[in-house]
Amino acid sequence: MQVVSARNITEHNQAQEALRIRENSRRKQSQMLVQLARSKTFQQGNLNAVLREITETAAQTLLVERVGVWLYNEERSKIECIDLYDVRTKKHTFGNSLLKTNFPAYFQALEEERTIAADDARNDPRTQELSESYLSVLGITSILDAPIWLEGHLIGVVCHEHIGEGRQWTLEEESFAGSIADFVTLAIEASERNVVQEALRQSEAQFRAIFERSSIGIGLIDMKGQIVDTNLALCQILGYSREELYGKCFTDYISIEKEDLKLYKQLMSGIRTDLKRTSRDGLQPSRHQKQLVERHRIEIERCCQHQNGNLLWTHISVSVIPGSNSKPEFFLAMIEDITERKQTELKLRASQEAAEAANRAKTEFLATMSHELRTPLNAIMGLSQLLQQEIVGSLNEKQNEYISCIYSSGEHLLAVINDILDLSKVEAGKEELLLSSLSVADICNYAIWTVRDRASEKGLQLTHEIDQEADICIADERRIKQMLLNLLTNAIKFTPAGEVSLVVKKVPQGITFTVSDTGIGIDSSQFQFLFEPFKQLDSRLNRQYEGTGLGLALTRKLARLHGGDVTVTSTLGKGSQFTLFLPNPEHPENGEDETNHLDETEEEANTSSSSSSGISTNKTILLVEEEENTATVLQDYLHTIGYQVKWIDNANDFLKQIQSFQPDLVFFDLQLVKDVHIWNLLNILRKEPYREHLPIVMMTFSEPLEEEIAMLPGSFDDYLIKPIRIVQLESILMKYFS
Repeated sequence: MQVVSARNITEHNQAQEALRIRENSRRKQSQMLVQLARSKTFQQGNLNAVLREITETAAQTLLVERVGVWLYNEERSKIECIDLYDVRTKKHTFGNSLLKTNFPAYFQALEEERTIAADDARNDPRTQELSESYLSVLGITSILDAPIWLEGHLIGVVCHEHIGEGRQWTLEEESFAGSIADFVTLAIEASERNVVQEALRQSEAQFRAIFERSSIGIGLIDMKGQIVDTNLALCQILGYSREELYGKCFTDYISIEKEDLKLYKQLMSGIRTDLKRTSRDGLQPSRHQKQLVERHRIEIERCCQHQNGNLLWTHISVSVIPGSNSKPEFFLAMIEDITERKQTELKLRASQEAAEAANRAKTEFLATMSHELRTPLNAIMGLSQLLQQEIVGSLNEKQNEYISCIYSSGEHLLAVINDILDLSKVEAGKEELLLSSLSVADICNYAIWTVRDRASEKGLQLTHEIDQEADICIADERRIKQMLLNLLTNAIKFTPAGEVSLVVKKVPQGITFTVSDTGIGIDSSQFQFLFEPFKQLDSRLNRQYEGTGLGLALTRKLARLHGGDVTVTSTLGKGSQFTLFLPNPEHPENGEDETNHLDETEEEANTSSSSSSGISTNKTILLVEEEENTATVLQDYLHTIGYQVKWIDNANDFLKQIQSFQPDLVFFDLQLVKDVHIWNLLNILRKEPYREHLPIVMMTFSEPLEEEIAMLPGSFDDYLIKPIRIVQLESILMKYFS
């Protein structure tokens, strides 16, 4: 009997077949991953090409109809498809997007899971949100999504989409999908690295182009001071080739000074301190390298020696360049040839010194000429006044006319001299303003009163109007009077008929004084010459209108010295408007101490041309004056009106004359007082109890400056300005003898 044993191996064979399929599938997946890893496309760094190869490989390996790569936008508000491969059409597309707010469960699953293996994607809680708007429309039943991670951050997803009957994803397929996502990460990293490297290559190429083509010499020097690299410009500056300079000590070609070592140490100390601080704060030094180089450099001017032996001036800027280890690695020296500029500077300096010497010579000349011109003017004007007083006998009408002409001519010449000296002083920066709070009404009334006779003689209407708000201005009293008088006198001079007016207004920034006339006017093309010294607008005007052209030039300079200006508007044949603007500075600290001096013209208005009956003539006067003509004028006039006068031309026996003559008043020449010996005599005189109240009046060519007054505290009581007018003299006599 034969026994036959039979076993059903169908399940076994099926299991073996399934195992074989899985092995084949795993082997295929591994082969595809190796193929991707070896792909030359990866090495080229073209992201789009790499993504196309990845999606095609994934679709062929997993046998799905669609594979897409989706990345987050910058705001992380949505994911956008940057490459989608469709097996049926064999085409790649891009551009679709999914908003995070519309699919919160899906986006949360991407954040939390390694892969999303949805066999029934339309009903899976992680993906069912996509069913209506995406899955059903495209016929997708199963999806296998693998998130893409880069440096610990989720940046997107690789989506494998199956169309048709549902599909159950295996662990091997999930692992493969994860590997595909990793390949996308590698592709993105390679692309970014390629971009950086390309930018670096371009930057290096640009730097090299700048380095080579720069007109400024550039040298790269190591920390031992040896030249590592140079550009063509530096080779031309020094006269050597690049090969000849390589490895040489940089300091062999430039002159070294004592402070250079100190500057080098400060440079190195500063860069090391900042690099340590950068490292301590956890920052990347490379990001701050440019800032450190800009902040730590030295700039010097040194002589360099050319190969032919010639010396040339250069401007050298040395910076420290840190290396990758955050330590100083190189010096970058920028060298510019400034020989021509230096030579120009030397010429300019020589010209400036020559100009300053000429200016000093001019000042000294003007000072000398001032004295030399004023001295004969003292005699001309003084003796003219004595003749007008008919001290030596009566004059007929014609003689009086001649004497008046002589005196007025002397006044005019004196005004010209004063303008020249004032202009010279302002241009030299030696004019000091004595600012104080002044009544605008008083200043304007004085100016109008002074010029009214001139306006009346020409039949002109002279008016003025003052804004109620413009009650106070801050200015130098003498100078603002001078400026207003210059403008008013000019307006009257060039106005044959009509009106001259002064209008004062308060403006936000200060006060304006506008002098208007209906005169001959000025052509606009001539405005540029108006404020230039010694300029006449038309040489033909010299024949009709007197003047030197100093008044307006001096007025503008004085106005600008106050912080203001003078401007003009004019129409030829219709008249002109000159506006003096004074700003609103702070009130002077010594405003409460300001003194209102009686003006010369006001004195003339209030003083009789003859000796006042209120003046006591039973007095003695000592005259200390070295200039004979001035002494003669004073002595003769004082004798005539009844005073006893003693004249001495030096101060050697000053104290002796005081004791013997017992004067009631002393007129003293300021030029003599500047002698230290005489100053001591005055101080001695003041210390004597019975002489401490003796009035001493100084005689000077101009109002004494603050420093002159400060040098003579208590030494004199008053002053007279030469040439001495009779009204000035009588005012002094009335002050001390009435």
